Amino acid sequence: MPTTKNHSFFYKNGLSIFFLFLFLITLGGQALTGWKDHNQELKDKHAKEIGLSTYLKTGHFISATFENFESEFLQMSMYVLITIKLRQIGSSESKAIDEEEEVDREPVPHKDAPWPVKKGGFILALYSNSLSLAFLILFLISWGLHLLGSYTDFNVEQFISHKPKVTIFEFLLQPRFWFETFQNWQSEFLSVFSIVFLTIYLRQKGSPESKPVDAPNMQTGK
Repeated sequence: MPTTKNHSFFYKNGLSIFFLFLFLITLGGQALTGWKDHNQELKDKHAKEIGLSTYLKTGHFISATFENFESEFLQMSMYVLITIKLRQIGSSESKAIDEEEEVDREPVPHKDAPWPVKKGGFILALYSNSLSLAFLILFLISWGLHLLGSYTDFNVEQFISHKPKVTIFEFLLQPRFWFETFQNWQSEFLSVFSIVFLTIYLRQKGSPESKPVDAPNMQTGK
């Protein structure tokens, strides 16, 4: 029996803590630089500058923030779902070409199983798809907030330029929102393609995203 070491909280949660820290730092950097950029735009249009706390409530900040969240959650939800059925020979990100894997087996209740597994029925069915559902819900919320923020920011620009306000349905027919959307989506799809394809031929020793360094190129999975 392997012994359980008494690791520190950071050691056991370092991956989550590290990326959460980077997220907060970069979100703060986005807020500060976005505030300065937006005030420069207002100044150029002879409008009154705003404070940081006010800026955080503007469509400019909300749109830029959730535009990025939206594409990330779309990427993850699609990746979780599509990798159920689709394969890529040689990729460490793919399931095996022919054999079923541990993730494909039917859940069996046991003493250490999560409570939805023990409950069974509808609760188990929901739990069995909870990861993709969570990402899809986060995507839809982010998409809606991106739309709201972009629409609000557009009408602020309309007001400053002494142009009429548009409805949200009129805004959806304009290219601006869809340009913002597609420019983020395409980058996420490219990044997924990159890791799926490059892990066929390239390695990173010690990373769970890579095959072992001495594994054959056409070995599928880790």
